[in-house]
Amino acid sequence: MQLLETIKQLPSSAGIYQYFDKNGHLLYVGKAKNLANRVKSYWKFTPKLGANTNLSVRIKKMIEQTVSMNYIVVNSEHDALILENSLIKQLNPKYNILLRDDKTYPYIYIDNSQEYPRFEITRKIIKSKDITYFGPYSVGARDILNSIYEICKLVQKKGSLKSKKLCLYYQIEKCLGPCELPVSKERYQKEIDLATKLIKNKTFLTKKLKERMNFYAQELRFEEAGELRDRIERIERSEIKSDIDFATDENYDIFVIEHSPKRAVVVRIFMRHGKIISSTHNYININEEFNINEAYSRALIDFYKDEKPPIVAPILVADMFDDLALIEAHLSKIFEKKASISVPQRGKKKDLITLAKLNAAELLSRETNISNTEILEDIQDLCKLERVPLRIETFDNSHMAGVATVGAMIVYENGRFDKKSYRTYHLNAKDEYAQMRETLSRRVASFAKNSPPDLWILDGGATLLKLALEILESNGVFLDVIAISKEKVDAKAHRAKGKANDIIYTKEEAFRLKNSDKRLQFVQNLRDESHRAAITFHKKTKLKLDQESKLLNLNGISPAKVQKLLNHFGTFEALKNVTQDDISSLLNTKDAKTIKNIYK
Repeated sequence: MQLLETIKQLPSSAGIYQYFDKNGHLLYVGKAKNLANRVKSYWKFTPKLGANTNLSVRIKKMIEQTVSMNYIVVNSEHDALILENSLIKQLNPKYNILLRDDKTYPYIYIDNSQEYPRFEITRKIIKSKDITYFGPYSVGARDILNSIYEICKLVQKKGSLKSKKLCLYYQIEKCLGPCELPVSKERYQKEIDLATKLIKNKTFLTKKLKERMNFYAQELRFEEAGELRDRIERIERSEIKSDIDFATDENYDIFVIEHSPKRAVVVRIFMRHGKIISSTHNYININEEFNINEAYSRALIDFYKDEKPPIVAPILVADMFDDLALIEAHLSKIFEKKASISVPQRGKKKDLITLAKLNAAELLSRETNISNTEILEDIQDLCKLERVPLRIETFDNSHMAGVATVGAMIVYENGRFDKKSYRTYHLNAKDEYAQMRETLSRRVASFAKNSPPDLWILDGGATLLKLALEILESNGVFLDVIAISKEKVDAKAHRAKGKANDIIYTKEEAFRLKNSDKRLQFVQNLRDESHRAAITFHKKTKLKLDQESKLLNLNGISPAKVQKLLNHFGTFEALKNVTQDDISSLLNTKDAKTIKNIYK
């Protein structure tokens, strides 16, 4: 038996192992300090190869489905941890926990070495010893920044000081005018101190904003009042109200994970200078028995990624987990100092954990009401999907006679369209099949940064469905895919007239559901949203192309020559970046010089 032979030949080295089912789908990726010992612990070898009796229900079920395995030897357990995490994010194995969080959270910073320093936003460390950071912020960083420039008389724009002349900001009393006036360092520092207080104390900040909002309302400046109202709401959204006050300057990053039978939630709370400044959360879909150890490992690795954060804080977690020491060592390398992960048992640190657990429980309760799980479970049953499709990506392409060809991906999660996760693509392909190939291939290439969803939906028929499955298989990713298209009437879909019924295609069969079927309506809704996104982006792209073409036409470059350039270089952006000699290889020297002068 090949599986048995592979297990017997495993080395006593660090590495990762992969389990596959009979269809070649990846079931699980695991890491090991000693591959031979770790993998053998899953199995009993007599009277025949099978799952070890002391395994959890989840792992026993996985072992029973395993028919083959691969392994990769690495230099250390730390290297195995990194490779394991990378493969899980890219390949989305059935039995691993996948935390989809590709975001980095912004910080507000100030460079104190400047003569008249300003506050700005960053997501990375700025190389200067005079930088002060505030954050991270899950939402509202830009709103906080805009607010301090609304309230404090600081230098408003980077280039303001270079002009050496007073500008509008001085006239409307939003700047002290150090570009021209002799503003003392002490006077300017008072504005910096006020801004710092506003950043550190959201209650003080929102109080100031509400005063200004009420003033605008009394002056009948309702639009400005409305903008401030919305800004206040965004600033308050990430804030967890708490009476916990350390009365010191302590910083902590708090991580808590709670779960229900179908969902888990990771809550992160950031305490800075003894006060809670922001919080964020992510949901984890549970397909089998939940593994809290793996969940904490994923949450910590994914949040800190591989870059040192601007503020390094001790980490508090709610539960002890198996890889705590390994994750601590991993983060120590990233932080360039000893990382600290602890499980508080008493005192105010324990109170922070309790607060985070209360918020996690509330988020799980709220999620039960909004996730639309019933219809999603019905679609899983109908289409025989591996997972309940709690996160769905839907694709469509758009063009006009081969011009302004684009693709669009929309995302549905947590019972709503997640518009921040939408993606659009400029495409080079000319026909529908090649366009979808290009769109899907580019999405697969981004799995390492933005993990796969539970389901793909394509605007198309069985041919495009087969294409998607081939692309995924060639990249080693198993992902449920369905397609939806109009039934052909006289070889035409008649989409605009609405005379044809939609057909849902799966790998196994096609479904012609009644127009009143809720499952069909749900899929149609997602397809229509992807179509809207593609059309909108196409129109925007076409308008830009037309404007660029007119610019060249007005300067003596004929439409035929413009088309020749686009056929060769692909886009106007590419054309702007090529040399005059590159253009001369297609057009004459005079035209090439004209074009380079336009795009200086």
